[in-house]
Amino acid sequence: MRRTLSRRDRSRLLLTLVPGPAWLHVPMSELWVVRHGETAWSAAGRHTSSTDLPLTPAGEEQARALAPRLARHWDLVLCSPLQRARRTAELAGVDAQVDPDLREWEYGEAEGRTTAELSREKPWNQWDCPLGESLAHLAARVRGVLERLPEGDVLLVAHGHVLRVLTAVYLGLEPIAARHFVLGPGRVGVLGHEHTWPAVLEWST
Repeated sequence: MRRTLSRRDRSRLLLTLVPGPAWLHVPMSELWVVRHGETAWSAAGRHTSSTDLPLTPAGEEQARALAPRLARHWDLVLCSPLQRARRTAELAGVDAQVDPDLREWEYGEAEGRTTAELSREKPWNQWDCPLGESLAHLAARVRGVLERLPEGDVLLVAHGHVLRVLTAVYLGLEPIAARHFVLGPGRVGVLGHEHTWPAVLEWST
């Protein structure tokens, strides 16, 4: 009699056959990434990492609007320790565990400043010339998050840059490719697989 393998058994079999991180080749259902709602600094285009700003009223409305969409079973929900992410999860109706590795990219001297302000003497951007945490360090940090995720449907509530880099790493791309994945405040990205390769199923919706 021919035996049909369960999804978990297929995943384990693939792990023995294909090298590399599990998420690159094992269909582990879906990974949803949610950027927190608007803050005063995000609305003004100011880089915000460790500065612990609250949501604006508009940001709180963005978070509440997520609730119907996120009202489903999750095998794990994680969020950044910063209040803008925790409040977004709370208003969206999800019970999240705090993961310090989901904090935003540490901007260093760029904190609280806009790209225009930092480009007064010569053109500058966060991707090519970070003034705090390196892109390689951030990529290693989010890779650790991905390696700890269980099989099943997972929701991450965090920040724009950290979730963009996590997405690039999930897809097996170079971290710098994250510059192409713009994720607006209160917006959702859905990652999963097509056949056995990682894929973007929805983005910034």
